[in-house]
Amino acid sequence: MRGIVVPDRQEDFAADPVELFFDLAFVFAFSQLVGLLIHDPTWGGVGRQALLFGLLWLPWTQFTWSANAISGNGRPVRILFLLATAISIPMAAAVGTALDHGGTVFAVSLSIILALALGMMTLSLERDSSEFASAWKYTIPNIVTMVILIAGSFVDGDGRIVLWMVAFGVVLVGTVFAGRGDWIIRPGHFAERHALILIVALGEVIVAIGIPVVRALEEGPGVPGSTVAALVAAGAFAGLLWWAYFDRPQPALEHYAEGLPAAGRGRFVRDVYTYAHAPLVAGIVLSAAALEEITLHPTDPLPLAFRMMLFGGLALGVVGVASSIARTFGVIAKERVVAMGILLTLTLVSGSWDGVVLLIAVDVAILAALVVEHLRIERPSATSRFRAPRAADKS
Repeated sequence: MRGIVVPDRQEDFAADPVELFFDLAFVFAFSQLVGLLIHDPTWGGVGRQALLFGLLWLPWTQFTWSANAISGNGRPVRILFLLATAISIPMAAAVGTALDHGGTVFAVSLSIILALALGMMTLSLERDSSEFASAWKYTIPNIVTMVILIAGSFVDGDGRIVLWMVAFGVVLVGTVFAGRGDWIIRPGHFAERHALILIVALGEVIVAIGIPVVRALEEGPGVPGSTVAALVAAGAFAGLLWWAYFDRPQPALEHYAEGLPAAGRGRFVRDVYTYAHAPLVAGIVLSAAALEEITLHPTDPLPLAFRMMLFGGLALGVVGVASSIARTFGVIAKERVVAMGILLTLTLVSGSWDGVVLLIAVDVAILAALVVEHLRIERPSATSRFRAPRAADKS
């Protein structure tokens, strides 16, 4: 294990344990976002937390790309990940005050993590390779973003929000142009890393629904039956979200990427993982805020703001999965789109329903959509659509 080893281009590998350790700091960050959403359930509040989530996604996804290009179990790489993990703790702690007095801590720590990830990628590649040229070109907009982020942290109010939106936009444009470059892509590693961050987000759902149990036990012996029912419904909700991604889309996307020619993998991974998985993770975080409110007050009508969070979180999840399926196989996830129409109707007509009743109805709608989707896809005439691409296929 001397130095940073670059495996063969065709060699894939699993995520190193240090990468999952790095992800754990994002549980802390996501919990901060959920807390902010609960205390500010307004359109403005959701917009501000969406910006913070987008900024948090930058260092996480960059470390995924960097670890994908080099050997994840090299000691230098592990040291960089551990450094980034340590720095990510103050970053996560500052999420709650990032748009107030904690902006500098948030921006500086996030920028350092991003710089470590970029350094890991560029320092490990051969200087005369096309991959190094692509990585260096992509580093430039990231440097600009870091400068704007830190500068924006010294500006108060809406000015900071505007500057941070510009900073995020600079990187986003950079990813568009980066799609034209050459990259080392190992599909199995990308699939596993994004599966892990989804597990992390679902873990935040478990944390959110567990809070009422703790409070109930603190207030007196036993847990009310309504709270138990809400917890079971919330647990079923999390399980259905897990199944909706891991049962079919996750292995299908990975299998397809493995069959793509090397020239098309970079754009495919950018579109399906870096882009499409961001709203999927954000949707889980958004719905977690609604679940916490339901489990805290299961027999009360759920306020419209939290009903919209529940629907919005599911809608973002459908956008993430459906866009991935459309980009990969050229088909529409019909049942999931129809389910969103049903869920929107439930959101609008359930103003007087107990929160737990609404959650059970949502669970039933999601389950029905998944069952119908399964029956349709398992028909012999449909299985031919979900195949690995031939070498001649284009991304």
